[in-house]
Amino acid sequence: MKTNKKKIINDPVFGFITIQSELVFDLIEHPYFQRLRRIKQLGLSYLVFPGATHNRFEHAIGTVHLMHSAIATLELKGIEITEAEAEAVTIAILLHDIGHGPFSHALEHSIVTGVSHEEISAMLMEDLNRQFDGRLDMVISIFKNEYPKKFLHQMVASQLDMDRLDYLRRDSFFTGVMEGAIGSDRIIKMLHVFGDKLVIEDKGIYSIEKFLIARRIMYWQVYLHKTVLSAEHLLVNVLRRAKYLYMRGVRLFTTPSLSVFLQQNISISHFISGENFNGRPLLSVFAELDDNDILASIKQWQYEDDKILAYLSRCLVNRKLFRIRLKDRPFKKGTMNEIRDRIMNHFEIDEAELDYFFVQDSITNNAYASGDDRINILFKTGKVKEISEASDINLSSLSQTVRKYFICYPKELDIN
Repeated sequence: MKTNKKKIINDPVFGFITIQSELVFDLIEHPYFQRLRRIKQLGLSYLVFPGATHNRFEHAIGTVHLMHSAIATLELKGIEITEAEAEAVTIAILLHDIGHGPFSHALEHSIVTGVSHEEISAMLMEDLNRQFDGRLDMVISIFKNEYPKKFLHQMVASQLDMDRLDYLRRDSFFTGVMEGAIGSDRIIKMLHVFGDKLVIEDKGIYSIEKFLIARRIMYWQVYLHKTVLSAEHLLVNVLRRAKYLYMRGVRLFTTPSLSVFLQQNISISHFISGENFNGRPLLSVFAELDDNDILASIKQWQYEDDKILAYLSRCLVNRKLFRIRLKDRPFKKGTMNEIRDRIMNHFEIDEAELDYFFVQDSITNNAYASGDDRINILFKTGKVKEISEASDINLSSLSQTVRKYFICYPKELDIN
């Protein structure tokens, strides 16, 4: 019996989304992509924003909807996009996040060492290309910015791509932070191509200004929210302690897939060499990892004999997050030394174990990075200006990198 592959998905953000390509349908059905249902878009942000339980699957489907709209807009304006190119760029945006590990960005450099999710996405695309008999050749070329029409890559990865247009609107919707809402429809309607680069028609300047301001607000209020930072660093330290114990012969409860990444330091070379674990390629093992592996393990680690792992796990499971203090300037050395001493005395630990209980770090935020990948405005005269030059408000502050410093420590110390 022939399967109907022309599907409609009801999305809470964009309404009904149509899947018109049989290849797109087959890729959505693939286990690599279905895994994204089990990876939260915003990691542990749901501990602060209860509604933020949406996942990478929803986000990817949303980007497909926006890509359809963008392609239709550009074609109406006379930009030549072949049917094959339209399908390829749609698949490129569909798969752009397929390499994300558990809890999205929170554990990006904890599960594997020095490997970005973009690199793993590229490797998974190559593997899918083999499984689909080379039908993703153009997809990979666009994703890697090797395809002649450069504006197609910009639609997938740039400062004004379908990824950002979806996640800002979607994350705003699910967190309830309405300051992050953007006019994605208006921005897409204003898209054009000039000199093989994406541009915005001058009528869309105000929508771009709002987009940049909304992005800045979402970073401070959601992505870099201080309690979210505390939760994510706690999660990183739980995994770090578990790996420390596992590599020293302590066998902890864990899923088979997660155990592979706890028993040794996995780097990009292990993926490139095609190394096998228990008869399975490492890439396939990674493609089984999701939030459930982490949560199920941490739930059990509360009862481990190791007091540090048990304590950190209980804190995360029961939302007893570390206190976090945020400042515009670095903390004084005397203040930090006092906190360190109190932590070591209270928990009866030595200096080597202190980092599990005390986090010192900084965060940066800049909503717009002017450079090669900049947002250009196309005027009716044919002249093109970069957004900061075209705008009649001062956008320079949005391109400046703002740095803030923070420390985290257990709340029971009650340090003022």
